[in-house]
Amino acid sequence: MPESTPQDSGTPLLETATASEEAASTSEEAASTSIESTEATTTLVKKEPAVEVVTLGAGCFWCIEAVLEQIEGINEVTSGYMGGTIKNPTYEQICTGLTGHAEVVQVTFDPQVIEFAAVLEHFWKLHDPTTLNRQGYDVGTQYRSAIFYHSPEQLAVAEKSKKAKDEKGVFPGPIVTEITKAETFYAAEDYHQDYYRNNKDARYCRMIINPKLKKLGLDE
Repeated sequence: MPESTPQDSGTPLLETATASEEAASTSEEAASTSIESTEATTTLVKKEPAVEVVTLGAGCFWCIEAVLEQIEGINEVTSGYMGGTIKNPTYEQICTGLTGHAEVVQVTFDPQVIEFAAVLEHFWKLHDPTTLNRQGYDVGTQYRSAIFYHSPEQLAVAEKSKKAKDEKGVFPGPIVTEITKAETFYAAEDYHQDYYRNNKDARYCRMIINPKLKKLGLDE
């Protein structure tokens, strides 16, 4: 019986080896490119800076907003309502004093620029926290002094700050500011937002807000 002769595959052994080496090299390059791409992607992803939110009541929100918008480190101030018993209250309902809501501003700030304790320092200065349910001629529960905290840390800082003011006798009477956990925030109607900025000639702005800004050394 004749001996079996292996069939010629048509591809020299040297060429086969070279093709294998090229395939391996291509695979390594692809892996390297993938790693570099991943590293590049990782480098491009930047962590958003942390911000905090607190909600403050100190009389008419037009006044609070006009002051806090000028403070460095405070990114956004939105007028609205908090602390009441009905959903989606309107300004007209708030003004009756029957809903339980306070006129407030929701403050977003950068704690890397301004700490919460410093935000409260501005809060104490911009109103009289010793008058119950009123600020000047604005009378009613909707004008009460209030700190609506958004974290246990804010609660601790707020209580410490309030106690320190009372102990030092900074104000002529005891502070009546309520410190309460934040509830649902309802943004006020559009015409209330940036009220001072958009209505500087209005009587309230000229008679109430301008003197307050001047007293605090802020721009009118």
